Amino acid sequence: MSTVQAWTADFAARGQGLAGANVPWLAALRKRAIDRFASQGWPTTKLENWRHTSLATLEQQTFLPAGQASAADLVSKVRANEPGHWLVFIDGRFDASLSDIGDLPSGAQVLALSDALNDAPDTVQELFGDETQGSSTAALNLALASDGAVIRLARGVELEKPVHVVFIAASQQAASFPRNLIQAEAGARAVIVEHFLGQNSGASLTNTVTRAQLAADAHVTHLKLQHEDEQAFHLGAIDVVQGKGSVYNSHSMSFGARLARHDISTDFTGDHCETLLNGLYYVNGKRHVDHHTLIGHSMPHGVSREYYRGVLADTARGVFSGRILVAPGADKTDAVQRSDSLLLSRMAKADARPELEIYADDVKCAHGATVGQIDEDSLFYLRTRGLDESSARSVLTYAFAAEAVARIEPEVLRRRIVGAIRSLAPVGLDLGEFA
Repeated sequence: MSTVQAWTADFAARGQGLAGANVPWLAALRKRAIDRFASQGWPTTKLENWRHTSLATLEQQTFLPAGQASAADLVSKVRANEPGHWLVFIDGRFDASLSDIGDLPSGAQVLALSDALNDAPDTVQELFGDETQGSSTAALNLALASDGAVIRLARGVELEKPVHVVFIAASQQAASFPRNLIQAEAGARAVIVEHFLGQNSGASLTNTVTRAQLAADAHVTHLKLQHEDEQAFHLGAIDVVQGKGSVYNSHSMSFGARLARHDISTDFTGDHCETLLNGLYYVNGKRHVDHHTLIGHSMPHGVSREYYRGVLADTARGVFSGRILVAPGADKTDAVQRSDSLLLSRMAKADARPELEIYADDVKCAHGATVGQIDEDSLFYLRTRGLDESSARSVLTYAFAAEAVARIEPEVLRRRIVGAIRSLAPVGLDLGEFA
């Protein structure tokens, strides 16, 4: 039996046990989604968007039902008494005992998707999306997703503390399909953090989708920290729709998984929208990470900034493919896109494909990409100042990564990323400046 057949059989076996299984619109949607996945299968390198990322190794895996693993100690370590609204999911299922949503202002709603689907499914129908959106991996997520976070903010509501959504892969070779829904009405403001962590989970699979709608003048900062076990597989998609004058800041930090794919897209449906797509990744061994982005400038006076940085060691591979699309009539667009990769070994490899597609006049757009090793002149300079070669390389690698870290606001999130980087012993970074 192929893995595609295995997943369709899995859907048939447990579809009625998913949250909201008896909701007519959701049942029909899930059926169309699994049919699309059965028809198309896993994406292959024959597809242009997947040319540099093969899922052949993933297709060879057999995933097991999630057990009853405990992750209380890891959750305590992650929280570290940091204030916020915390939702915790173990192997894709909401764990109320480890969560602490806390007090919310009037007009704010933070809850598990499973609760929303069972108690009030029609309230999330508009946000849920459909089977035509994204790749076939997103269709598989839609078919099997029954949990995740729902964050809804009424007009003018501002969350003073971040919302932390923690997904822990805790069972050996388990698969999970989180689906997160975010809706910020006019003028709402929030900071949302998605943590993806592993706890001796081996070759687990996380197939996650986050969908966000930002109304006029809403402001959302979204940090995704992917730090799963080194044998894990992570397939993630973030789809954002922005209304007039809204601001969306995305920080994608990818430090784990054997294979990680991050699809990130935002579409400006109103004028004067702003977005920042900021990314940093580290891969070593034979690991592989791919960031695939799309910024749709559909309206005038949009501003976008896109910066991705990768540090690669051993025989690892990094891929960046970014597309900025300026539609007819999107005049006064101001867009910058840049990808930079630092190779710490001669066998590491980075592919960069920045793209600008412009159909409007009076725009200011630029893109660029670099791939290179540590500058020998800079290394020599630091060694003449008394540093040994290892320390000098660490300083230069730190300087390269620090630029991406410095863009993260607020400071409490920056410290969290610094802590994650410090756990990457092979990098040897001293990030004391940002502690």
